[in-house]
Amino acid sequence: MNYAFHFDVVSDHLPELLEGAWLTIRLSAVAMVLGLVVVIVCAYGRTAGPPPFRWLVTGYVELIRNTPFLVQIFIVYFSLPALGLRLEANDAALLAMVANVGAYATEIVRAGIDAVPQGQIEAARALGLKRLLIFRFVILFPALKTVFPALASQFILLMLGSSVVSAISAEELTAITNTLQSTTFRAFEFYFVATGIYLVMALGFRGVLGAFYWAAFVRRHAA
Repeated sequence: MNYAFHFDVVSDHLPELLEGAWLTIRLSAVAMVLGLVVVIVCAYGRTAGPPPFRWLVTGYVELIRNTPFLVQIFIVYFSLPALGLRLEANDAALLAMVANVGAYATEIVRAGIDAVPQGQIEAARALGLKRLLIFRFVILFPALKTVFPALASQFILLMLGSSVVSAISAEELTAITNTLQSTTFRAFEFYFVATGIYLVMALGFRGVLGAFYWAAFVRRHAA
């Protein structure tokens, strides 16, 4: 049996693989940005919001954290149309990714909020600052700085987990790879190359997030 690596098979379809990788990058990047917005809103609601909002956020977090990501994707793509909300595969994938990372990252940021010294919060209250202003100016920045490494790791896991959206035919890297290997019968080559592409993307995202941490926290603090 011939186990030689056929570079020509991969090179012939490299543009398709790169197109799938580009969609993975776009979905992941947008999900990270939107997910961070969700996280900030939910973290505020979980720690300082009124009781009804706090209960709503708690229910959302527990629902997402205790159900499979694949099931969440199927609900968004296959079940929401029954309620009149029909999304394209890529849009459904993005919505599911935002909802998923929002729930997991909310708990990470909440841990950072709990680490903020109570003395700072009490001092802000003594100055007469309202709850939202205290959260914005006293709590959020140091909390994000504390948990940013864990938050960055969660974002990387989000990018790697995006491979699951191939189940609803979103044409990201894993879906393209599955299609190519099923038509060429060269599973080893395509999955090997896809693994390398995922590795490069993960390292790239880690570098970008590291640069963001330096710009937002290290350089700003030094200035």
